[in-house]
This record gives sequence, C-alpha cells and structure tokens, in this order.
Amino acid sequence: MATLKRSITVSILFTVFGGPGLVLVIVPWLLTRFHVPSGETTWEKVLAVALIAAGTIPLMESIWRFVQVGRGTLMPAIPTEHLVVSGLYRFVRNPMYVGVLTALAGETLLLEQRCMVIYWLVVAAIMHLFVVFYEEGTLARRYGEEFSEFKKMVPRWLPRLTPWRG
Repeated sequence: MATLKRSITVSILFTVFGGPGLVLVIVPWLLTRFHVPSGETTWEKVLAVALIAAGTIPLMESIWRFVQVGRGTLMPAIPTEHLVVSGLYRFVRNPMYVGVLTALAGETLLLEQRCMVIYWLVVAAIMHLFVVFYEEGTLARRYGEEFSEFKKMVPRWLPRLTPWRG
C-alpha cells in the first residue's frame, strides 16, 4: 500500500510539475499568457477545447495504468515493474505522448499564435527523438522479448484500428 501511495504521489507531482504540466501549462503560459484572440469563431473554439479534452484522456488513463497495472510511475527514474500493454496501449505504443500532442494542438488552435505552432513542432520532434533514442532502448533492455513483440505489433504514433491482443 505504501508503494502504491508513493507511485500515485510521484506520478501526480511529475504530471503537474514535470513533463505534461511543463509542456501543456507552464511553457504555453510563458509564450502566450493564455491570451485567446477575440477573432476566433465558435467552431474553432469548440474544436480546440475538444482536442484539449481528447488529449487529456490518454494522459490520465496512462497515469492510472502505469500506477495500477505497471506498478510504477511516469518518471523514467522510477519505472514500472511490468510492461504496460493494456488499455490504450493495445492501439498505440505511446498514447500518453499522443494525448499530450493532441491537447497541445488544441491549445495551439485556441491561442492562434505562430510561436505555439513552432512550439508544437519542437515538442513533437523532442518526443520522437526521446522515444526512439532513449525510451525504446531502455524498454528493450528492461522487458526484452515482451517489448520486442509489443513493438512489432503496436505502432509507435498512429493507432491501430483494432486492439492488439498480446
């Protein structure tokens, strides 16, 4: 129980003050002060809010799954004990990153500032490089054949149409 509480606490703190909180709240606020231009149409605002909401779903689902199923945290320094291959991970290997990029796309649409487009591109590139050059190698070393099978069957960024049943 103490380990579960620690995993929940670390994951929440990392989400708020680390990765997702930094990418989705702190940097966009520093870049734009969250100023929403008045010329935006209602459909643009609705679409932007829908993207933000849709992006938070895989993020929250991944946090829960990492703690409950993986018995670990989102932080690379305190990884999961088990490879997480259930839930949204049956469709795409990186639903948390896909969710963050989706929410950030919504913010970019809502805030209508060129710096946010550039920021989205930079974040997407950094995430891709992190996944390819650090995370996948680390997961391969930690989980061996289990990760190799998962990697073969589940795409990195664009979700499968049907869930993988590994």
